[in-house]
Amino acid sequence: MASGKQSLRVGSRLGKFRLDRRIGVGGFATVYAATDTLLGIKVALKIPSLDHVSDDMLEEFRREARMMMKLDHPNIQPIRDATFIDDYFVIVSPLAEKTLDDRLKKRMAFGTACSITQQLYEAVAHAHEHKVIHCDIKPENILMFGASHVRLADFGIAKVAQATISGSGTGTVGYMSPEQAMGKPSARSDVFSLGLLTYRMFSSHWPEYPFRWPFPGAASLKKRLHPDVIAMIRKSLSIEPHQRFRDANQMLRVWNKNHLRAIRYYRKQRGES
Repeated sequence: MASGKQSLRVGSRLGKFRLDRRIGVGGFATVYAATDTLLGIKVALKIPSLDHVSDDMLEEFRREARMMMKLDHPNIQPIRDATFIDDYFVIVSPLAEKTLDDRLKKRMAFGTACSITQQLYEAVAHAHEHKVIHCDIKPENILMFGASHVRLADFGIAKVAQATISGSGTGTVGYMSPEQAMGKPSARSDVFSLGLLTYRMFSSHWPEYPFRWPFPGAASLKKRLHPDVIAMIRKSLSIEPHQRFRDANQMLRVWNKNHLRAIRYYRKQRGES
């Protein structure tokens, strides 16, 4: 355990890694942009705050890291290594350019929203096929590489951290389904979070509890999206879990059935050929 150790400082070394800057701080861990001085590559290091984490928590974190390493998909952030360095438990991943949260500060083009939607659905569908529920799908956990390539990160880690440290429901409240807030997450909870993200990307508005239709931005959404896609989003955001898609695989199939129609509809609305 590293209890009592001084906090790591930007510019210091941790094994072969040089900590270049701090890119994320939470109650559970700090994320650094770092340089692998042996390979000469940039990486992201997630380092749990051991002063606040028990041995049981670390064992659970290691289990989640092993699980993540098995999720091999181009739209899921890979873990390159998970090990102790100088008494700190370190998770090593590729370094992203920014998060979807950063990107959403500007209006998103229709084509970009379509591309990111497709990638997110495929990532979560892959996880659901492997019986993995993310439980914290939000813009901050979606990493961007280049203009539109995304990878979903932090599978299960936030769930373990919050359940252990606070004893509360798992996930981020703003993108959490009602039943997940009550401590009963399922694959349908991830579907709900995907629905919120999809709505936000296409409408530039963020629906909030109690999630009663029409949401803010619904009028402008109707001008951009085909009615069948809007119906898909509404189904994913049903308050009752059994009224949603059962998992991301089912949601992906509906999207694949309708997204080309959505593109044609959008172009027609804009008077494009």
